[in-house]
Amino acid sequence: MYLVVSASLSPTSRSRLLAEACAARLTERGETVELLDLRTDPLPMCDGAAAYGHPNAVRAAQLVAEAQAVLFASPVYNYDVNAAAKNLVELTGRAWTGKTVGLLLAAGGHGSYMSALGLANSLMLDFRCLIIPRFVYALGEAFGETDADDPAEWGVTDDEIARRVHQLVDETLRVSRALSAAPTPTAIG
Repeated sequence: MYLVVSASLSPTSRSRLLAEACAARLTERGETVELLDLRTDPLPMCDGAAAYGHPNAVRAAQLVAEAQAVLFASPVYNYDVNAAAKNLVELTGRAWTGKTVGLLLAAGGHGSYMSALGLANSLMLDFRCLIIPRFVYALGEAFGETDADDPAEWGVTDDEIARRVHQLVDETLRVSRALSAAPTPTAIG
């Protein structure tokens, strides 16, 4: 199973459109997909205690743990992924260990293209995740009108961004399959 995370809490989220495009591509490739949408499956704020037992936090940790790979879509706020994305990682912690992760960002300007690095560093250093070095960074003009009454008018409308979403999904599949097929390394002792 492949997990796609939509970390935005906005009803007119552009990063959610990237997540939906990933899920569609995975389905097109014949994969089983779970979409974890933090807007419809809200998580409590990580308090270092009771929040871990919240049913949505438990479910999120199970989804991450069971996923062969995770495609993580987030909006960019103040040159970083949003707080909901970071909160998800804090609540699910060790479930991320050894995961292959692809990143997608929706941002308001050109200057935030390195915003995923804090999240990527945390996942790599804390949980030994393998981050796919190809990530998607999309600006507002890459999407249809998210405030349109008809959701059919929403979506990724920029052909280059759509191509990059496909590349990221395909690369994530290739790498995660190769890692699954590889023998488990033995500890040097």
